[in-house]
Order: sequence, then C-alpha cells, then structure tokens
Amino acid sequence: MDYTANLVMTLPEIVLSVGALLLMLVAAWGGQSASRAISWASIAVLIGAGIALSGPASSGGVAFYGLYRADGFAAFAKVLIFGAAAVAIIMAPGFFERTSGDNLRPEYPVLILLAAVGMGMMVSATDFLTLYVGLELQSLAAYVLASFMRQDARSAEAGLKYFVLGALASGILLYGISLVYGFSGTTGFDSVATAYVAGHSKGLLFGLVFVFAGLAFKMSAVPFHMWTPDVYEGAPTPVTAFFGSAPKVAAIALTVRVAVEAMGPALLEWRQIVIFAALASIILGAAGAIGQTNIKRLLAYSSINNVGFILVGLAAGTQKGVAAVLFYLVVYVVMTLGSFLVVLQMRDGNGQPIERMDSLSGLSRTRPGLALAMAIFMFSLAGIPPMLGFNAKLAVFDAAVSAGLFPLAVIGFVASVIGAYYYLRVVKIMYLDEPAEPFGRGDVVEGGLIAAAAIFISPVGWILLSTLSIWSMTAAKGLFP
Repeated sequence: MDYTANLVMTLPEIVLSVGALLLMLVAAWGGQSASRAISWASIAVLIGAGIALSGPASSGGVAFYGLYRADGFAAFAKVLIFGAAAVAIIMAPGFFERTSGDNLRPEYPVLILLAAVGMGMMVSATDFLTLYVGLELQSLAAYVLASFMRQDARSAEAGLKYFVLGALASGILLYGISLVYGFSGTTGFDSVATAYVAGHSKGLLFGLVFVFAGLAFKMSAVPFHMWTPDVYEGAPTPVTAFFGSAPKVAAIALTVRVAVEAMGPALLEWRQIVIFAALASIILGAAGAIGQTNIKRLLAYSSINNVGFILVGLAAGTQKGVAAVLFYLVVYVVMTLGSFLVVLQMRDGNGQPIERMDSLSGLSRTRPGLALAMAIFMFSLAGIPPMLGFNAKLAVFDAAVSAGLFPLAVIGFVASVIGAYYYLRVVKIMYLDEPAEPFGRGDVVEGGLIAAAAIFISPVGWILLSTLSIWSMTAAKGLFP
C-alpha cells in the first residue's frame, strides 16, 4: 500500500485539518483580538483545500483499502462545500460585531473548517465506517455552531434541538448500518452492492430503510424535517446560511453515492422511499411556508421544498439523474447563500437583526438594489424563467421522465405552483406594500456577494449553462463505471 499516494488523494482534508489545528492554537494565544485574522486565514485554508483538488484528489481512485474514493463526483461536491463554507465565514464578522453581547469569537471559523473536513470525508466515503466518522465530525461542529450565541435563548434552544434530534438520527443510521453489515458481512459499498445482487433478504431491506431514514434527517427531507424551521430560526444568520448550503450538499452527495454505489442493485426498493420523500418534501415544504411571518423560517421550508426537487433527480437512478442533482445543487447553493445574505442586511438603525417579513415592505423604494436581488432569488427559487432555478427544475424533471417516472415529474411540476405563491408574496411585499422603516447601511463585501449571486442566477448565468452541464455530467460519470 502506497501511503504517499493515499495521503495525496486526501490532501484537501489534510490541508483543512492542519489549518484548523494551527488556527486553534492561534485562537488560544491571540484571543478575541485575533478573530478577524483567523477568519481570513480560514478562507485562505479553504482556498488551499480547493487548489488541492486539482491533482489526484479529484481523480486518484480508491485510497486506504477502499475506505475513501477521490473522484470527479466528490471533487464537484467539495468545490461547493468549500465555497459555501468560505461565504459563511465572510458573513460572520459583521453580524456578530453588530449583535450586542456576542462579538465574533475565533472558534467560529475553526469550527467551520472542522465541519468541512467531515463533509469532505462524507462525499468521498466508500465504506459505511468512513461515512459515519465523517458525518459525526460534521455534526459535532454543527451542534456547537447552532448554539454559538450563548446569550441568546433561541440559539441555545436551536443547538439543543439539533443535538437531540441529530443523536436520534445517528442512532437510526447506525442501526441501519448494523443490519446491512449483519446480512452482508461487510461495510464496503462495493461488497454491499454484491450482497444486494446475490439476494434481497429481509434484513438487507430493513437496513436499506433505516440507512435512508438516517440520511433523510441530515438533508431535512420529510418526514425527518421537523428540526429545520426551529434550528434555522434560532441559529445565528451566518450559521443558518451555512446549514442551508454546505451540509446540505454533503448530505445529498453522500446519499447519492450510497444509493448508486452501495445499493444500486436495490434500485426498485429505495426508489419508492426516495419518491415518497421527494413528493412529501415538495408539498409540505410549500404548504408549510405559506403562513410564515419570519423570513428565516420561510427559507427553512424553502430548503425542505428544494430538497424534494433534488430527490426527483435521484429517484431516476441514472447518470442523467445524478448530473441533474449536481446541477441543481450548484444553483441551489447560490440561491440560498444569496437569500441569506439579503437577510443579513435586514437590521434596524442600531444594527440589530430584523427577521419579520413585513420589514421588507416597500424595500424597492428604500433599497432598490437589494430588492431587485431578493426578487431574483425568489423568482429563481420558484422556478420561474428565465432564472437559473427554472433550468435546475427542468433538469430533474427531464431526468425523471427519461427514467420512465412521468407521473412523478407531473406531480412535482404541479406542486411547484404552490411554492411559487409564497415566493411571489415576498416580491409583492417588497414592491407593492408601503415602505417600512429603512434598513441600516449595508456592508460592501456582503453587497458584492449579493450582486455576484444575483448575476449568476439571472439570465446572465445562462452563459455558464453549457459549462455547468458538462461539468455535472462528467462528475456523475464517476459513479457509473
């Protein structure tokens, strides 16, 4: 076994781990005053991990006796994860400095880096042991991040709920893994697939159900979505933006790899679970958002709704379906981060955050640029052309139809009309209602990120459509040798 080659394939995780440990020491010595420097250093570490993907880390193959795989699929997901993590770090300093009693502490970016290590392991896992270790590393950092504002009761409540329900989901996942191991005699994805080919025993079938149930919690798919609105509302806004993007990508990419590589021969069995979760998430996510008055809770239900559309692509079980999932993830991450960056601008004259939707009233007259960007994100989330969100939904529906799942595509398309209602309601509030109290001055860096995200999602982003389609299809080939 060539350990040097194996370490090179895991170079992104090594860069993140070493960077996190060094910055933790700097945080211990430098204290609160080093927070901003550590934040920018963390972004540099994430950029370094992204650069490390350009070598064998994106095409090296299997490492450490089949525990880890470096391929185009994992590299695709890691680019999104590292990018979303960097944006979450950039969002934090201004937010925490404006929030009374909770200035930014240097542990925040370090926790983001440690979570990124776990997510990197998750998307490259080819063994249930690696899967669980990576998932728990990400989750442990996430529990702390959710309750990061110690003086805020809502943040403490969010962290506690996330921890308790996350522990329950981990137990369900572990039980499923134990069943799969008990009836297949292995934890490696390739060997588990061979066991499913040999015969679909009841034990393997039950193991499949519990594994998918545990993974459904991590990506907040119905019926394991109950934690999402409360955690999104209670956690600090930069943390909520992080939860809605990077961990979501990792959970979905992990689920895709497990479905295709470990349980591909049981396609007909897990497809029923995925179809139910997809339709339930689309419908409940849309219906649950209608009565919301808190913008973060609305975006939480929007996240559940979008997970449903992504699962439509996975239900196809084909290379085209996986490519559609990856393409949707790119658009989804940009839409989500852009929306939460706008939420970050919602603050009163004293810099305190405002989360009520009615505070957006008349935004087009007080902050026209911000209103335009938010309108673009809402139209895209609703799947209204010519925004890229329309292309993303079209891609997953096309993959479903190509796989013979025409009823699923039709139901998903009809249900998307429900979601359009609450997205357009936000636009109506901004453009037709009487102006509310103007928001405080915006941050230049945050404004630049909002503008970049809006331009990408707008019709200008069509320039990159062919590039994204080729990249996502190439990455999907990594799961279909």
